[in-house]
Amino acid sequence: MEQQQKKILCVGLVCLDIISVVDKYPEEDTDTRCLSQRWQRGGNASNSCTVLSLLGASCAFMGSLSAGPVADFITADFARHAVDVSAVVFQVEGQTPCACCVVCPSNGTRTVVLYDTNLPDVTAEDFSKVDLHQFKWIHWEGRNAEEQVKMIQRVEEHNRSFPQQKITISVEIEKTREPLYQLFPHGDVVFISKDVARHFGFGSAEDALRGLYSRVKTGAVLICAWAEKGADALGPDGSIIHSDAFPPETLVDTLGAGDTFNAAVIHTLSSGGSLQEALTFGCNVAGRKCGFHGYEDITKFRELTIHKN
Repeated sequence: MEQQQKKILCVGLVCLDIISVVDKYPEEDTDTRCLSQRWQRGGNASNSCTVLSLLGASCAFMGSLSAGPVADFITADFARHAVDVSAVVFQVEGQTPCACCVVCPSNGTRTVVLYDTNLPDVTAEDFSKVDLHQFKWIHWEGRNAEEQVKMIQRVEEHNRSFPQQKITISVEIEKTREPLYQLFPHGDVVFISKDVARHFGFGSAEDALRGLYSRVKTGAVLICAWAEKGADALGPDGSIIHSDAFPPETLVDTLGAGDTFNAAVIHTLSSGGSLQEALTFGCNVAGRKCGFHGYEDITKFRELTIHKN
């Protein structure tokens, strides 16, 4: 299989998002009506797959599900977006996670309450059954980091054995949980969140990149998005690359904006685009995504991609 025709795999969470859109955030202990409500497939890695597919990339998802009506809804939605789910693991215990999301367009907030349930995450043993030859890029949403490091080590061994079929490795460190920080030295591309940057005491994306770059491996790229201030990246040449944000005319739905940014960056880099092109495209698509509900209108931004598959 030609490297360019291979898929992008995202490993992480899929859940059900029950999204209520409100004109103002409800006060505690009140009974109020929402403007609209919908079910949507959620989870960082899952959302990134949606965006990758809408941008025209061939992609796959690996994560856990528990059989039942929620899983039926999720797998049907993956199919509707042409996302390969052959690596999904159906667990015999636990429930598929559900998140209640309150989206308030008037102030641009999204409040998420996730019931993470007792559903086990996929393991290195599960990952050992995946045929790596079908992928050109694998992205991990930081979760059960010890197992994920073992998965990444398998990819590193693959890359040593098949240097002409190198798989690019990216990791997302979004939550401020100490075990996740062991992922820093394992990505060719490492995404860190504004929350993680602040947790380490940094007040800007640039400061965070300079302060945390020593944690990544030689030659890696470290990326930090900072909401309305855009995003910065630092590569092995030591120079900071920046993109301004592209806010929509009207802020509608910021849910999944970070997952959209990650997907757009991965799509551009995996298609041969430069780091500057990837950062600008990521900010552009993520910003515009905030101007509509859900993800479907992302198809309008395919023409913005500088390098296509």
